[in-house]
Amino acid sequence: MLITHARLGTFGPDPRVIDDGALLVEKQRIAALGTTAELSSRYPDAERWDAEGQLVLPASICGHTHFYGAFSRGMGIPGEPPESFPQILERLWWRLDKALTLEDVRYSALVCLVDAVRHGTTTLVDHHASPNAIEGSLDVIAETVERAGLRASLCYEVTDRDGAERTRAGIEENVRFAKRAVEEPLLAASFGLHASLTLSDETLADCVEAASELELGFHVHAAEGVSDQKDALEKSGQRVIHRLGDAGILGPKTIAVHCVHVDESEIERLAETETWVTHQPRSNMNNAVGVAPVEAMLKEGVNVGLGNDGFSNQMFAEMKTAYFVHKLHQRDPQAMPGNVVMDLAYGNNARLAQIFWPEQRLGELSEGAMADLVFVDYHPTTPLSADNLPWHILFGVEASMITSTVCAGEVLMRDRELLTLDEEAITARSRELAAEAWSRL
Repeated sequence: MLITHARLGTFGPDPRVIDDGALLVEKQRIAALGTTAELSSRYPDAERWDAEGQLVLPASICGHTHFYGAFSRGMGIPGEPPESFPQILERLWWRLDKALTLEDVRYSALVCLVDAVRHGTTTLVDHHASPNAIEGSLDVIAETVERAGLRASLCYEVTDRDGAERTRAGIEENVRFAKRAVEEPLLAASFGLHASLTLSDETLADCVEAASELELGFHVHAAEGVSDQKDALEKSGQRVIHRLGDAGILGPKTIAVHCVHVDESEIERLAETETWVTHQPRSNMNNAVGVAPVEAMLKEGVNVGLGNDGFSNQMFAEMKTAYFVHKLHQRDPQAMPGNVVMDLAYGNNARLAQIFWPEQRLGELSEGAMADLVFVDYHPTTPLSADNLPWHILFGVEASMITSTVCAGEVLMRDRELLTLDEEAITARSRELAAEAWSRL
């Protein structure tokens, strides 16, 4: 398939904007790119797709999300409104996850995947919890991911808060699914943990033992709120990152989610261990937990990517929030420049994805890269170049402008028509299931 008459924003190590560009897709990968004139001449018999001047970018990558949270939208939390982050966990999330059945898990994931396809996010790293429907839950999510045609890494959130039986079931679900995911090209696995504040030393040790046999990294919330640090100090006399590090959790395959309340020594340890951090600014603002020291972490050499923590899979919205909130927080208009935001969203997230898919190059348009593409109906009124593309995305592009989404060479949405998912049917059934879950909650 030869895509023609596009304005290509390549990103990658040699970022370019190619006006009247074209790219050839062969099977799952980009086989060639250049101008429309060049590639039309070289491949005269290829099937054509005229982009009609749209901006074509690498599809977005989400470094941390929660498919299971979709039913929370619009839900009034029973009882008094939460006054703190721990109360948000106790009154909302730890009640909602217990209310989920396997059918709820399926449709909650489908809702999120429709959102991902519509808004050009083709690679997602999910973190799941459903304490009363643990066994087989990752298979249910995997089925929806394959049905959508997307790429996802899955894990189950191990925690001690629901009793020893469910802790063991969570460990077993991670192990069982990880063995299955090896066989699936668009699926992958990590080992899920909730957070230091709900995990004992014994459970951490059990998880390290189980994960080591499969060479899995961990996916864990870390220092999201002050309460996590207080708990770690009370339990161990150590701050969260040091406690997790001494337990064997950190490393180049591990994602420490949030890291809002980390100090200099913890940042150094994250860098030394090559542990990944993902930044979720919309969620941090919503939970009023603070703003992560992303630029300080980057300066020390920490690997930092961008996630959404279960917010909408509009990664353009996450990029914009990251760009603005650090300026406000630091009262510095030079904080978090646009090119740094794009490094998190494209370059760093692509490197994060290679933990799970080491042979799949993502986050760029280049020969040999995976054909993960989005078409954006954006026609700039000012000059557009590789140098200023980040600021066009931040100030001009909106996720609603996305008209087509391609993942690994498969067209998932064309001219705003979903081709792999029945959005109307999914929406109708989700609405029924969500109402029942709310009633149970």
